[in-house]
Amino acid sequence: MTPKGSNRRSSDGASDSSSAPRRASKKPRYSRFTQQELPACKPILTPFWVIATFSVIGAIFIPIGLASLFASQRVVEIVDRYDDICIPKESHGDGRGFIQNSEINKTCTRILTVPKHMKSPIYIYYQLDNFYQNHRRYVKSRSDKQLRSKAGEKDTGSCVPEGTTSDGSPIVPCGLIAWSLFNDTYKFSLDSKVLDVNKKNIAWKSDKDHKFGKDVYPKNFQKGGLIGGAKLNASIPLSEQEDLIVWMRTAALPTFRKLYGKIEVDLEANAKLSVVIENNYNTYIFNGKKKLVLSTTSWIGGKNDFLGIAYLTVGGLCLFLSISFIILYIVRPRPLGDPSYLSWNINPAGHMN
Repeated sequence: MTPKGSNRRSSDGASDSSSAPRRASKKPRYSRFTQQELPACKPILTPFWVIATFSVIGAIFIPIGLASLFASQRVVEIVDRYDDICIPKESHGDGRGFIQNSEINKTCTRILTVPKHMKSPIYIYYQLDNFYQNHRRYVKSRSDKQLRSKAGEKDTGSCVPEGTTSDGSPIVPCGLIAWSLFNDTYKFSLDSKVLDVNKKNIAWKSDKDHKFGKDVYPKNFQKGGLIGGAKLNASIPLSEQEDLIVWMRTAALPTFRKLYGKIEVDLEANAKLSVVIENNYNTYIFNGKKKLVLSTTSWIGGKNDFLGIAYLTVGGLCLFLSISFIILYIVRPRPLGDPSYLSWNINPAGHMN
């Protein structure tokens, strides 16, 4: 039996303490983080601080909400749905056939009344309902490498079924997003005078500069096996085709608006604006809706009451809680840190058991 503390010896008499591996210590390394010794702020929520915090939030949020709601109300907006009107009554049951028949005249004229004075620039949007641009297969059906550089022209693997033509030539730009490009057109006139629509700078500058190449030109576009949307000018690079750039930034919700252009003259109240619409885009196949939107802007953007209502709701709730706590503190005051409210002081017998 080896005495405690002595080294065992092997058969040749040598100590084996050096040959045995040292057991690694399982004790964790000391750090202020693992031992929860980092400095921390532990505020004591006294009634004064709680009431003051809610009051300050309410005093800040309510004016912001009122300002946002007032700015939104000042935005003048005209919304006109035309997909159900710009189609003959006899074709209401077969909208798809009406759209795909190239021999039918699809021109439609709408008269819009300006409700209030609209200060330029007046933004023109097209709105689509029940169009799921966020569908996984639809979103993935594009080639960013092809859009950025001419060297990626043959990178069409992710664009099926609109990647190549029947003879294998690559389609530029490929994919379902580009293929389904919106192709309705609008022409505006006021008092028989044609209004110019400025389609410059309607896309994000970052998209034009970094996502769409200046050396990439449309090639074999809309020459696949399916009938698509708008066509592209093969002599203009993709970085300058802003309608395409706007469309390629897919929407997250099934109802969305995309910028079509700008009218850079003021429109007076009660003016009659004539719009000639080419009703080409096929939303009838999926029971979608098409709307033409004309809108001014404010410092918060377009018309959006949600932001103001949200600020007013949060601010009003905080103000209500502040007043409630004040009344509660006056009616039933409670000293801070009173030990008589501890459970073992309220019911000593229960804790003894």
